[in-house]
Amino acid sequence: MSNDDVTGWLVAWGKGDSTANSRLIEAVYADLRRVARRRLRAERGDHSLTPTALVHEAYVRLVDLRRLRWQNRVQFFAVAARVMRRVLVDHARGHAALKRGGAGWRVSLSDHDAVTPPREVDLLDLEVALDKLGTIDPRLVDLVVMRFFGGLTIEETAEAVESSPATVKRDWIRARAWLFRELSHTPAGIHPE
Repeated sequence: MSNDDVTGWLVAWGKGDSTANSRLIEAVYADLRRVARRRLRAERGDHSLTPTALVHEAYVRLVDLRRLRWQNRVQFFAVAARVMRRVLVDHARGHAALKRGGAGWRVSLSDHDAVTPPREVDLLDLEVALDKLGTIDPRLVDLVVMRFFGGLTIEETAEAVESSPATVKRDWIRARAWLFRELSHTPAGIHPE
């Protein structure tokens, strides 16, 4: 199955074609589940969200965006990354509300392309830091969301943000450095893995 097939199904799905929706699910489900599994593997061991549950919740929310003008597979996964971020943050907030001050949801910011060592941060602290970064450079937040929450490669992210892979790689390193600096000042702090 080609990227053109996925793009065609996305466009047809946006126009209300239920057959295209079924084909789209078949085409992207394994990739979404792989991203969810990798994302959840970096989180605390006792979280209650499974990769399947994360994908299903994200897909339910994506259905609400069906009328979006879908352009291609990379755009779909960029949007899915943003939706997965919302699902994870909402779940972490619900967990924190139950615990009221208990340990938050910790996630790893490790990455093979980075020049900094892997770190572990509280997901809600990361959300606050991303909101703050968004007031400085919203483009960097989009890049972090696509790479961290969506699992997009440097090349896929470059295509989604219409930039060169070299620029995305530099910006990714810059965004991570800013986040590490910002998160080192939070009460929970950051901890080497």
